[in-house]
Amino acid sequence: MQLHFSPCMRSITISSSNGFIDLMKIKVAARHFSYRTLFHTILILAFLLPFVFILTAVVTLEGVNKCSSFGRRLGPRFLGRVDDSGRLVRDFYKILNQVNTEEIPHGLKLPDSFSQLVSEMKNSHYDARTFAFMLRAMMEKFERDIRESKFTELMNKHFAASSIPKGIHCLSLRLTDEYSSNAHARKQLPPPELLPVLSDNSYHHFILSTDNILAASVVVASTVHSSLKPEKIVFHVITDKKTYAGMHSWFALNPVFPAIVEVKGVHQFDWLTRENVPVLQAVENQNGIRDYYHGNHVAGANFSDTTPRTFASKLQARSPKYISLLNHLRIYIPELFPNLDKVVFLDDDVVIQRDLSPLWEIDLGGKVNGAVETCEGEDEWVMSKHFRNYFNFSHPLIAKNLDADECAWAYGMNIFDLSAWRKTNIRETYHSWLRENLKSNMTMWKLGTLPPALIAFKGHVFPIDPSWHMLGLGYQNNTNIERVKKAAVVHYNGQSKPWLQIGFEHLRPFWTKYVNYSNDFIRNCHILES
Repeated sequence: MQLHFSPCMRSITISSSNGFIDLMKIKVAARHFSYRTLFHTILILAFLLPFVFILTAVVTLEGVNKCSSFGRRLGPRFLGRVDDSGRLVRDFYKILNQVNTEEIPHGLKLPDSFSQLVSEMKNSHYDARTFAFMLRAMMEKFERDIRESKFTELMNKHFAASSIPKGIHCLSLRLTDEYSSNAHARKQLPPPELLPVLSDNSYHHFILSTDNILAASVVVASTVHSSLKPEKIVFHVITDKKTYAGMHSWFALNPVFPAIVEVKGVHQFDWLTRENVPVLQAVENQNGIRDYYHGNHVAGANFSDTTPRTFASKLQARSPKYISLLNHLRIYIPELFPNLDKVVFLDDDVVIQRDLSPLWEIDLGGKVNGAVETCEGEDEWVMSKHFRNYFNFSHPLIAKNLDADECAWAYGMNIFDLSAWRKTNIRETYHSWLRENLKSNMTMWKLGTLPPALIAFKGHVFPIDPSWHMLGLGYQNNTNIERVKKAAVVHYNGQSKPWLQIGFEHLRPFWTKYVNYSNDFIRNCHILES
């Protein structure tokens, strides 16, 4: 920028630096301006004009250069322009609130994607109200679709958990056929000379009730492998009549020396008569009960009034295993093994990772059941369970006799003092409450064998250290691996069993490491290591 003074200071010309453009020309009258005033005026103009030009350029480029916070903030205010984006947002909030309280117009056609929505807005010139209705309708549709997909996933998972994998079914059939054709598969278990050991209380007796041959093999193999005194182990495997031949074949052809294994079918126990277990016979045979566990789990279900988690719990409660005699058999252990004083009962979905012989040294203090309590933990699925989680406290009998805040405990790995048990009325209490639940059309509780056991063993439970028994590997995808490694017994309770395709991949290796994949029956049934 250059200043040019005319002779006698009559005019002043302000031009660009190249001298081609005259930006301003000021005529000066001597009678109006003193030299001092003129000089100050020139100085002020020389200072202000570059600033005005720069600011004008910034404002002009504001729409292009979004990084200019100076232009966005100061420019509009300096030039009298007002940023009304805040007002637009407030107006849109107001429209959204209005739309949220009104009915969505009938027949509103929804786009299938956001890009389609943008395209339709451009072509149809939607106003803000129409756009808000469209946005709300799309969001509600997506929420319904996601919800329905979640329920479908839970239902499919329930069916997968309740079914028998083809490989395990094949294993049972092949071993049953082997029992009929191979004398070695029929040999006596244990050999005659070891029969006295079956009632010798100096040994460590484990009881396992299952119709899953592969699962039983893992429980036995992991227990023997982890034991410091495998020669002291005696396993009593109880199964149903249809699985007995296959189960016997497996342990006859695959001995776990030096441990001892006995395999018995429920039909081989003289004590298990209809007279001794009338309630369980009713549970198995009553049509209403069978329909509840084996019927259509979707019919009559109102998905809009329930959450996916509640629906999953209801499906879990309707697992057919809960009306199986094998599942209720644990309540008859003192009668089935009259010569034993102390046993450890194991579920078929556990893996033993540590020597369990110290369990026999725990003093239960006259209690019957040594178990891990499940009411102290942050895990809502497994370790935050009280009686309220299992019982319907709106039922008058439940409300009168039970405390909703009482701590629950876990089945799966339990130390039973059978000598103390025989002095109680635990079995009679169990039967009594089962009858009451049947009379009430199963409105007192839904979930299988644990609720009546919680009542029957009330006052007879001795809490043991939680490190002995870690639960939830069939529920939790985010199970802490380091805790799993340190646990004595890990329990895959829940739907995601390790032998199923829905099992959690990162938790399955703790189970598969005890599967004998070199066995001919395992290979021929294509039970492959994952």
